[in-house]
Amino acid sequence: MTNAKPFVDLRKYDQSWFDRGRAGWYILLWWFVQAIAFPLTPHPFNSLRCALLRLFGARIGKGVLIRPTARFTYPWKIAIGDYSWIGDDVVLYSLDHISIGEHCVISQKSYLCTGNHDIYDPAFGLKTAIITIGNGVWIAADCFIGPGVEIGANAVIGARSSVFSNMPSGQVCWGTPCHPHYPREK
Repeated sequence: MTNAKPFVDLRKYDQSWFDRGRAGWYILLWWFVQAIAFPLTPHPFNSLRCALLRLFGARIGKGVLIRPTARFTYPWKIAIGDYSWIGDDVVLYSLDHISIGEHCVISQKSYLCTGNHDIYDPAFGLKTAIITIGNGVWIAADCFIGPGVEIGANAVIGARSSVFSNMPSGQVCWGTPCHPHYPREK
């Protein structure tokens, strides 16, 4: 371990500007509902999970399937289009808005992250940016989708990929960092 002075001074961290979108008591209520109701609902009770998310402000389309172990930080910042699927252990870290199109699959253990920190700021300032997933996208297992990313319609993101930049429509993409490799053909 070195004796070098740290660049970051976390005593200066300030997120007072950040708007969570709801009052603290409401957020706490959501956390209790998610911690208790979601994991206790059997897999076939998908409509109950969708109803709970709608009750807390999420825009959920018809025919959406959400597994009981999926996690939503702030549901009022989430929109999921018709007939999309959210798999087991998916995390939608919605400090900013997340929009998922119609007929999308977000596979198990994927993490959609709208928050980051400024590594050049000694106060480690919070930064957020929206994530937009186009219609017909498949995000395979255990992918990371970073803040500000847009994935074009009908793209495929291969398993365990890390996506830090926009991915084009109709392409099969994979890697860390993720890159398009070839067209997704019918």
